[in-house]
Amino acid sequence: MSTQKVFIILLNWNNWNETRECLASLRKVTYDNFEVIVVDNGSEEEEREKIRSVHTTYSIQHTIYSDTNLGFAGGNNVGIRYSLEHGADYIMLLNNDAIVAPDFLTELVKAAESDPSYGILGSKIYKYGTNDVVFNGGKVNRWLTKGEHIKNQELGIMNHEVDYITGAAMLIKREVVEMVGQMREEYFLYYEDVDWCLRACKAGYKCVLVPASKVWHKVSATNKEGSPSYIYYHTRNALMLAKLNGNIFQKATSYFIGAWILFKQIPKFFLIPSKRLWVTSMTRGVLDFYRGKYGRYENRD
Repeated sequence: MSTQKVFIILLNWNNWNETRECLASLRKVTYDNFEVIVVDNGSEEEEREKIRSVHTTYSIQHTIYSDTNLGFAGGNNVGIRYSLEHGADYIMLLNNDAIVAPDFLTELVKAAESDPSYGILGSKIYKYGTNDVVFNGGKVNRWLTKGEHIKNQELGIMNHEVDYITGAAMLIKREVVEMVGQMREEYFLYYEDVDWCLRACKAGYKCVLVPASKVWHKVSATNKEGSPSYIYYHTRNALMLAKLNGNIFQKATSYFIGAWILFKQIPKFFLIPSKRLWVTSMTRGVLDFYRGKYGRYENRD
């Protein structure tokens, strides 16, 4: 099994302290055929200097610097292309604010090798410093406009098929990337992992959660939940998911759902002043979806 070469991609954006702790946990990993790629996603020069100064200390085999923030999809795609060019059998996306169990990668590769239909596999994720499960697989609603994390621990210890795997800890086979392509950069941030999984499933592969593989995650350490950009991306990208992956009915429904979201914001804007920033972000998300304006969120306040 260890003959399978894995490239682990860590995306860093002005968050070196988190990346450093993640790298420290990777030094204890028992799987012996992996290399680490740190993709710095347009950080400030001071941040980049920190990475350069400890490059060998943390066993970083490859460092790639982007001049601009390419988003989650774009930044990871840089590492994905590099991995494919250098002989990867598997590519592991791992959030830089995650801490891994020593056998997390062994368990993922073992499961992947057990069934050729397993295309994308993920770890069971706990909230950092606790035993609280925050991801035990993902499910998508029938309209393809919402992805939800399964947090139920009663799913047991067996590997189980799910709708999607979160990009926070995702192992993907080389052949899957070659079949369906890289992540869509139009999303910039959020839902690009769900989109990737839907495309893999459409191509005949399965997405599988491997409970024996454990990761602890500092949820939203980079982009805080509830921030204007967070609300914007979740609103716009959820609608994009249906438009890019759905059948004719699901595509059409995404436009009606967008209109319903807009309608609900009108009374909130006038009656709940404390919600106006939230309302503005959601409204921009829907309108940009209608306009086909994808990519990075621009704060126009």
